[in-house]
Amino acid sequence: MDEHRFQIDLRGLIELLSDHLYSGPQVFMRELLQNGVDAITARRAREPGHAGRIELEVTPGPTPTLMVSDDGIGLTKDEVHRFLATIGESSKRGAVPERGEYLGQFGIGLLAGFLVSQELVMVTRSLEPGSPTLEWRGRPDGTYGLRELEQEVSPGTRVYLRAKEGAEEWLARERVEELARHFGGLLSEEVVLRLPSGERRLNLDPPWRGVPLSPEEEQARLLELGREAFEAEFLDAIPLRGRGLAGVAYVLPYRPTLANQGSHRVYLKGMLLSESAKNLLPDWAFFVRCLIDARHLRPTASREQLYEDAELQQTRAALGHALRDYLVEISRTDKARWVRFLGLHSLSIRALALQDEELFELFIERLPYETSAGRLTLAEVREAYGEVRYVSDLESFRQVQAVASAQGQCLVNAGYVYDAELLARYAERRRGEVEVSEVDPQALAQGLSAPSAAEAERYAGFLALADEVLEPHGCAGELRRFAPASLPTIYATDREAPFRRALERTREDQGSEGPWGGILDALAAARAAPPAQLCFNLDNPCVARLAEQQDPTLLRRAVELLYVQSLLLGQHPLRQQELGLLNAGLLGLVEWGLAQAEGAGGAAGGAP
Repeated sequence: MDEHRFQIDLRGLIELLSDHLYSGPQVFMRELLQNGVDAITARRAREPGHAGRIELEVTPGPTPTLMVSDDGIGLTKDEVHRFLATIGESSKRGAVPERGEYLGQFGIGLLAGFLVSQELVMVTRSLEPGSPTLEWRGRPDGTYGLRELEQEVSPGTRVYLRAKEGAEEWLARERVEELARHFGGLLSEEVVLRLPSGERRLNLDPPWRGVPLSPEEEQARLLELGREAFEAEFLDAIPLRGRGLAGVAYVLPYRPTLANQGSHRVYLKGMLLSESAKNLLPDWAFFVRCLIDARHLRPTASREQLYEDAELQQTRAALGHALRDYLVEISRTDKARWVRFLGLHSLSIRALALQDEELFELFIERLPYETSAGRLTLAEVREAYGEVRYVSDLESFRQVQAVASAQGQCLVNAGYVYDAELLARYAERRRGEVEVSEVDPQALAQGLSAPSAAEAERYAGFLALADEVLEPHGCAGELRRFAPASLPTIYATDREAPFRRALERTREDQGSEGPWGGILDALAAARAAPPAQLCFNLDNPCVARLAEQQDPTLLRRAVELLYVQSLLLGQHPLRQQELGLLNAGLLGLVEWGLAQAEGAGGAAGGAP
């Protein structure tokens, strides 16, 4: 069998890197810094005291040129031929340090320079004694030239990139500074930008390096680092430390949504790996944005995301424990910070409490809930009322909130995400210790004071007419007395009422003849239930006067409007027929008012 080598289309490979592997041309800076750091790492293995330094300098003009130099180990002539002429070969293989000590592991980093330059020029001199100074020129068509230079330079490497057409912005001095600080801000090797006026150091110098700081000093420095790195003011900063890892979790100063969870900035040995890593923290920890410098996490081939492996799982667990410890600490020792935190991020704590048994016990009675008596914790509800009663549906809570408040009862609103599940678990865990029960709003309406037998007989005609008006809407009238007297009606339903109302609205939109008509009709039949109740409050002066009226037209219009008002107060979505009632009722009132005005001094106008 004849043996042959694959032929590499370098230009096509560069397009592949640009369009599919890398996120954009800006990664050329990361790759060049990466090569410089790896060269310094290799030299440090031979000279342990070597600090290492990377310099950048821009020659401005219509076609700017960037020089990136390092004082690393450099290359010999043989290494140039081996490592720069063979795609996939790496100068890190077989070097003294473990391969994991290097940032670059794919042998293609230098090719990223072709994303912004038509030709790469490298001047290098190896640390090996007697090595010459070499100039290598590479072109995207796969050809290169190599020659020895007469001048002797210090060991290390310089790479020159002259902007190709359309890429001039990437090599402008301001952009170079921005990219170098962005990608290499946490490098332990010094990174400087040469300017006509001198040098500008680009390292961010995180507080976990250098001399130890007091907790107050560390907190101030971490928040300052957050302002530098993210250009944002954060609510708090949580130091993170672990095996091969250091960093900070910033508590967001706003309330994120579940669908818009934050991403994190991850550095690998000081070099930016990703600023949108989404698999770094547990799902519940969406109240923070992290800045992490790790040593042992594994990058994907593009070196822009984290590879999901056992190391990442262990790191995720460790970070979760650090955030958990922070929450426990402030909840126990710093009430002001805890209250401030819960004001924005109570949803995260609720999610965490459902996942962690210990934290459930710690947090469950400290979490605030909306109640008919104001915003209270479960501990405060227990202490003031001796029991915990809750409504698991938001609309149902709004129906009975005012009534419960006026009667001195406390109902907890468990209609928000996680709350009903938390309270159900709370009832199970506190069985025998405190009564925790779910309230049915319809049953609560039945428990309101009923009228006397004489009143029931007196107002029977009004109630019969109200039932006739409400029957097409799946509702029946009830006469009750309840506080507050200012509330004329309560619309009470069972727990499936929101589904039935949504189903009716969908049937109205789709029509019975549409493709879903039969299915919707079947669902409606399957969900048939006793009608809702519209409870008329006889303690309300308006209702009391209305029940005495004998004009059926006036009574019909008033019942219709009270029905629609009760739906609006409960924040129920109105169906088409109910919107029609509202429009007709308002117009009827206007016509009635006009008739009253026109008939002033004479006969009053007719009922609306």
